[in-house]
Amino acid sequence: MRMIKNSLGLLAIFLFILSFAIAFTINFTPMFAFDVDYFNIPARTGLSKETILENYRILIDYLNYPWIESLQMPDFPSSESGLFHFYEVKVLFLLDYAILFISAPLSFFFLRHKKRTNTLYELIQPTRIMIILPIIALFFIFINFDQLFTTFHEVFFNNDAWLFDYRTDPIILALPQEFFMHCFILVFGLLEVGLWLIHRYTKRALGL
Repeated sequence: MRMIKNSLGLLAIFLFILSFAIAFTINFTPMFAFDVDYFNIPARTGLSKETILENYRILIDYLNYPWIESLQMPDFPSSESGLFHFYEVKVLFLLDYAILFISAPLSFFFLRHKKRTNTLYELIQPTRIMIILPIIALFFIFINFDQLFTTFHEVFFNNDAWLFDYRTDPIILALPQEFFMHCFILVFGLLEVGLWLIHRYTKRALGL
């Protein structure tokens, strides 16, 4: 029973850090603003940087807020297929927020319990192992992001709506695959930092 509780507690911590990393990346618009210049997106779209950022804000608001039920980007028309894909992405975003808000208190109370019972030492080896996972993910991102990107969509979407045609969904010109690579790197980088901080916390609490 104790092993099961530890496993569930570690899972809660992992999900909290991962969902937080995803939520942070989703809303870290400075990275997209940087990529607009870095990938010369205005030249791809024929629109100014300010216009692209405004449409991106509208997209992010739609994906973030459940009460915004329709997506209408003034400078990027969308096909039915494109709108359906963004709806599916919205569902994933809201699922991530749900996981974040559920796992946060679970992680807090689990760590507090481990500290009160002087059993934080049981987390040192598992967190050390967990730290390896983001490193493996980052390795695959760097060596073959194209395949990772395709596999990700095949796992989370059971259709081809994510395969945008720039003629019907020109927003894809403003969201190059390289931008999503930067997002993946940031997510797993933050996950690595978060897991390291938990590992460091357990060692410090034990005076190690």
